[in-house]
Amino acid sequence: MTNALPFPLAEAPDRDAQEAATRLFRQGADFLKGVVAMSGLPPADRMEVCFAGRSNVGKSTLINALTGRRALARASNTPGRTQEINFFTLADSHYLVDLPGYGFAKAPVAVVEKWQRLLKAYLQGRQSLRRAFVLVDARHGIKPVDEEIMALLDTAAVPFQTVLTKADKIKAADEPKLLAQVRGKLAKHPAAFPELILTSSETGAGIDTLRATIATLV
Repeated sequence: MTNALPFPLAEAPDRDAQEAATRLFRQGADFLKGVVAMSGLPPADRMEVCFAGRSNVGKSTLINALTGRRALARASNTPGRTQEINFFTLADSHYLVDLPGYGFAKAPVAVVEKWQRLLKAYLQGRQSLRRAFVLVDARHGIKPVDEEIMALLDTAAVPFQTVLTKADKIKAADEPKLLAQVRGKLAKHPAAFPELILTSSETGAGIDTLRATIATLV
């Protein structure tokens, strides 16, 4: 892997970035509130990152791995369980935001449409949002439903970075094909940040890199 490739894998954090991440995440994370309407958003008084992904991609599990809190974000095998925008405080300087899963949500059409309206309003109107992390299941690559959220982020001019989850579930021999597919899809999206992060909440792979990425955003 070389940095000459489009969308290279992010390198392991250097010492300064690692120390910044350790300082930030050592201060702890807590659930703040679940939001079902824009009027319920907390004040935009700190740096904010959000996590988006299709249902069952592992958003809640990843947030738990990042924060070292096993049950901070509720994980479920039932697609569509996260039906609101969930805000978590990280130290007194950051919000971590878990967005509703998209695609295959086991909910009435009217409810899904309400989530989609809220999601669009949030992404287009949240000034403190520094980056969206779009989670993609490494076993499947980028699907059309992922490209829909990416297109929305393009329109909202919100920089997004692709985080490949469940990396422990793919064979090493299949990784080049996966990365080629992801890079080809991302090339169409102007808001895509030009690095990928490959993670596994099971093994901890990539978690330090993602922590450092969050800690060093400005």
